[in-house]
Amino acid sequence: MKPEKKKEELPLLFPSDTASKNLPPEAEPEKLHASLLTAGLNSLSRVRMKFRGKIIDIACLNHFSRVITTISKLTKMCVLRLTPDNLFFVLSGKVANGGVSMWCELSQANFFDEYQMEGVSSEDNEICLEVTPENLSRALKTVQNAKAVKVKLTKKHCPCLTIAAELPTLSSVSRVVTHDVPVDVIPRRLWHEFKEPSMPDFDVSIYLPPLKTMKNVVDRMKNLSNFLVMEANLNGEMNLKIETDLVSVTTHFKDLGNPPWGDDASQDGGPSQSRDPEAMAQARVDIRKLQQFLMGQQVNPSKAMCNIVHERVLHLILLHEDVSLQYFIPAVA
Repeated sequence: MKPEKKKEELPLLFPSDTASKNLPPEAEPEKLHASLLTAGLNSLSRVRMKFRGKIIDIACLNHFSRVITTISKLTKMCVLRLTPDNLFFVLSGKVANGGVSMWCELSQANFFDEYQMEGVSSEDNEICLEVTPENLSRALKTVQNAKAVKVKLTKKHCPCLTIAAELPTLSSVSRVVTHDVPVDVIPRRLWHEFKEPSMPDFDVSIYLPPLKTMKNVVDRMKNLSNFLVMEANLNGEMNLKIETDLVSVTTHFKDLGNPPWGDDASQDGGPSQSRDPEAMAQARVDIRKLQQFLMGQQVNPSKAMCNIVHERVLHLILLHEDVSLQYFIPAVA
């Protein structure tokens, strides 16, 4: 009798190019699963993808959990890109309500003690999965005191990220807790939507004040208006303003400093070099989106910056030793 194959070793199904062509161009990742079913399972080809990682250091585990929790506060759904060296959590403005975009980059070597992956092919050595960060966050919170945590891409009733944690015990019998987090596989034809966003041609770049202070200000302003104007200049000054028919409120921040790239962002003498240091660049944004960004922060960044494209977009950047998070909020009229 032939031994049965383990379920987790079965190859994951990945849509072929023929199946992909049956999808409408505007198909969104959250609708991908239903679209693939209507296209027919017979049009799927099998491609073996593998991913497994192991975290032993409890500090790395807790830090990884905090990053996932931060992401879960920013979006309900996102795409996880796995490459040999990095993990990327991506929210594309094309597939999200309101056009908000996010790009979070983690170096796998700074979190995982063991890390192995095989992508779609040797040429496209990546795996793109749509995940619900909240489900991933909940699973990680239950295993924060584990001796070791394994994360593996498996095939159960659907593709899953299986989190298996070895918990401490007083007896010789080990305790293992397993969580299966369902994911959807993103076809290659949509990968171009989840590449790293280019640095916008900003008018002003400025360091942010302490995020907790900024959050407290935004929380109070939210009770007065649905929109907030954020403005800054090249003298390290930033203002948060709300204006309604009944009230006008402005909070001033000074001596924040400007990142070095603001002085030579344009090699051809663009706006950053010729701009009057006192001139303000501003963007009017949905205050709830800015509040959401500030409420979810658990990364404790070493640097927090904001690039403003005048009346077009806020580009918020958080940098830590091993994590970078970019968040784009479009301006409204």
